[in-house]
Amino acid sequence: MEAIAALIAQAGVDGRRLRTVLALLGDGRWWTLADLVRESATSRRTVEALLREVGLERSGDRFRLREPLIGLAGAAVAPADPVAHLLPGHAELVARMEELVAKAPRGRQALDHVAATADTVVRRALLLDARFWLEGARLLCVGDHDLTSLATAMLHPGVEVTVVDIDERILAYIAGQADRLGLNVRTRWADLRLGLPASAQSWADLAITDPPYTPEGIGLFAARAVEGLRDRERGRILLAYGASERTPALALKVQHALSQLNLVNEAIYPDFNRYFGAEAIGSAADLYILRPTTKTWPAVAARVDGFGAAIYTHGPQSVESTGAPVPAPAATGQAPEVLVGEWPKDLLAKTPRARLTTWLAKPYASDPGRVAIAVPAGLEAALPRLLLATRARQVQVTLAGPPKDLPADLLSPVYGLTVDGSTVHAVRLPPPATDEGRILRRILDNAHGKLANTWREALIKVRGELTKKQARAVVTAVAPWADDVTVLELPAHRLQELPAAVRSSLTAPDAAGSPG
Repeated sequence: MEAIAALIAQAGVDGRRLRTVLALLGDGRWWTLADLVRESATSRRTVEALLREVGLERSGDRFRLREPLIGLAGAAVAPADPVAHLLPGHAELVARMEELVAKAPRGRQALDHVAATADTVVRRALLLDARFWLEGARLLCVGDHDLTSLATAMLHPGVEVTVVDIDERILAYIAGQADRLGLNVRTRWADLRLGLPASAQSWADLAITDPPYTPEGIGLFAARAVEGLRDRERGRILLAYGASERTPALALKVQHALSQLNLVNEAIYPDFNRYFGAEAIGSAADLYILRPTTKTWPAVAARVDGFGAAIYTHGPQSVESTGAPVPAPAATGQAPEVLVGEWPKDLLAKTPRARLTTWLAKPYASDPGRVAIAVPAGLEAALPRLLLATRARQVQVTLAGPPKDLPADLLSPVYGLTVDGSTVHAVRLPPPATDEGRILRRILDNAHGKLANTWREALIKVRGELTKKQARAVVTAVAPWADDVTVLELPAHRLQELPAAVRSSLTAPDAAGSPG
């Protein structure tokens, strides 16, 4: 008892956390450590320190108090939750989300994925619906491993939702479930370190993100969320962030990163988000509601390119990692006409250079025949888009290490690929002879342009009898996901569907009526 009392006294006013843990332990239920951490929103280290001092009855990996601790336990009361009272009325939605979360692709540690609980994502949707008018509104999910997009679309079908994410598995899963459930959710591929997709820029009224919990990750994801807002006066950003009660200095760094973007904290709901994992921060995170100011957009423009690639807490792009250097391009007999990416400054000093972000954002001004691209560790997922953004005859891509999953099938209509160690050689293929091949090739050769527009014009040229309106109707009928998107934004599963959709467009009936 004395040791427990000393721990509580040492915690001072934050001692309520420890008293809450004791109250939970004493309510007669059996607990696992993970469940106790998540329910109390207290870091694993703090909970373990308390458990060492109490008498526990154990059954496998579960435990409970052997006898109540009179006078030390407090009431197990969580901080005020603005929508908890609404949750009982949405038990069916919570159950559906539990099923969707359970079937979703597993998180990737290198992307700092930790799954939120189903009731967390439903409460996010409830808060959006309670605080904002969602009918006709647009919501941008800046990363969505937690499936907040699906919960919001099911709760309020009147909201349009766009998801941008680097994880192809998540994009395919969300798109598949949205199609199955008839939800108004569209998906876009993006590595936010290289930019926000064109169709998501200045698009949304609201944005929500649960980013990597580093100052660099928080700053980058918040900046991209700002870029996604179309309503500069009334738009809002909801951002999840959690830190251990033991590390307030880290939280200060994160809040400083947000402050540098001139964002106003309208509200911070403590421990709003709960997770399966992340026990170092109590399996919980606060929810921030941020409002841009007139000074936000200049701050974002000045800082967004300075966050760098190291934004995660694990993997080759963690903030602690120095990253493997990209080797010099292999000798091929002919020097590249353009160097793309971060090459050594003394390498081919007179050769024009372009940044990866610029290369993906717009077509290069000239038409080089040979291009060399440097892709640092952690950005390998951008490889197919970097190649599709290139129209050179020969492209040499130098990676930090040998490629593990080269997406040759996505690129086969355009390039012949060979691999030599950490170098990928791409040679542009001759124009195809079939109608289907010519349309597909024209679409992929204009990767920066609107996919539906390029497809429409190519279809008119091949079929001849179609007007622009009719051709566009055909494209929409066979590929409703093609509207208002570029090839560079398409998730991999849509790129894989593209050849079959092009084939269908050649014979699809004219949905807009005859030319006459």
